[in-house]
Amino acid sequence: MNARPNPRPVRFFHRGAVVEVADLPTTTTVLQYLREHAGCTGTKEGCAEGDCGACTVIQGELDAHGELQLRNVNACTQFLPTLDGRALLTVEDLGGPERLSPVQQALVDCHGSQCGFCTPGFVMTLTACYERHAEAGTRPDRQQLADDLAGNLCRCTGYRPILDAGEQMFDLAPRRLAREPIAAALRALAADDALDYAHAGARFHAPQTLPDLALLRETYPDATLLAGSTDIGLWVNKQFRALPHLIYTGRVSALREIRDEPLDGQPGLWIGAAASLEEAWGALSALAPSLAELWRRFASPPVRHAGTLGGNIANGSPIGDGAPALIALGAQVVLRRGAQQRRLPLEAFYLGYMKKDLQPGEFVEAVHMPKPDTSWAISAHKISKRHDSDISAVCAVLALQLRNGTVQQARFAFGGMAAVVKRAAAAEAAVIGQAWTAPTAEAAAQALAQDFTPLTDMRASDRYRLKVAQNLVRKLWLETLDRRTITVWRAGRLAA
Repeated sequence: MNARPNPRPVRFFHRGAVVEVADLPTTTTVLQYLREHAGCTGTKEGCAEGDCGACTVIQGELDAHGELQLRNVNACTQFLPTLDGRALLTVEDLGGPERLSPVQQALVDCHGSQCGFCTPGFVMTLTACYERHAEAGTRPDRQQLADDLAGNLCRCTGYRPILDAGEQMFDLAPRRLAREPIAAALRALAADDALDYAHAGARFHAPQTLPDLALLRETYPDATLLAGSTDIGLWVNKQFRALPHLIYTGRVSALREIRDEPLDGQPGLWIGAAASLEEAWGALSALAPSLAELWRRFASPPVRHAGTLGGNIANGSPIGDGAPALIALGAQVVLRRGAQQRRLPLEAFYLGYMKKDLQPGEFVEAVHMPKPDTSWAISAHKISKRHDSDISAVCAVLALQLRNGTVQQARFAFGGMAAVVKRAAAAEAAVIGQAWTAPTAEAAAQALAQDFTPLTDMRASDRYRLKVAQNLVRKLWLETLDRRTITVWRAGRLAA
């Protein structure tokens, strides 16, 4: 690791060539670079906080197998140095009036644009979708298209013609992005040293190995750790905070691993702290398919492609949707300082509102959880005002282990109900060791009033939050009726 700033500029692939940037502030956003310095004004600024999708671009990078991966992300929250070693594609890289891409042509044919402000963002999201399915030889249905477009807002055209275009783009003469020149450029950029960029006294480190990251964190414990920038980007855009020292985790390949790894002698799953939210939630949903709906409603695809699960739990927000699922699954947080690891049950990591059990120089390395067997019933619900891309009023993930109709273990985790995401200890105690019956579920629902004193805010009242939480416990009972009937029948009885 270099002790001094590396004079190497930020280097990335854009507009068919490798671009070098050496004279911009470390917190310049990709959107600012495009509009103010690169002259690529097709990318628009709407909300500047990752909600509207007008700034959507495609980011390309090589995966662990050397294959090019293209993902739509928001340009407004990404800092330019995070592009180092990657590719940036915008609407200018597609087609012009003389030869539109299939995505652009379909939007024209289906009247999918009116004022046009949001259209480039829709084009880039649909292009990422088009490329992904063309590469896999598949075709999305209308609901899958709607899920892909959950991070793009249109205020005048409406979504019906845009979804029509998403279906029709696969019927036009195929035309793909030229992937090999991008991949070749990224392979060449991979030989660059780790970025240590400085501008006007500010520093941006992008270590490539776990030991280098650990040393940087120990050396500079007051520096800001940057992962997906989906939250920290707002510190700059909305709060105008200065971030003079950043340590970026996104180039440490060891932190992006998702792998099977036993935990306490049982099958387990390891998710590195820098694994994207999309990949992490995919792995979690494979463990517990009932988490799939929560995955689809966790932020939006551009946010999930950039954000990380490690960043989500390290943030410590009481309304984050990652922690309830992980806590209900029995996850441990793996903390690292230098070469030393420390483990905690994830619920013990949160000490108070936005306070974590994190020592100076320490960082989140991974989350590690056991794989639930078939004796576990897992129910997940996100309650919010909007269906897509909204913050939860209540997020509940309820895990129940049943054997012969009796509750062996319970882990009821709630977000939005307290200053931290926490388990409902009284509700769990009301069911453990009890026959899983309607009265038992009702006792757990009533016990939630002992576990939580929720607040009233713009998203929900205290009474609403408590009532919803109680109803979700009752819903767990209804969702497990088939499981209970099968279990009781095997036990030789006809009723619980």
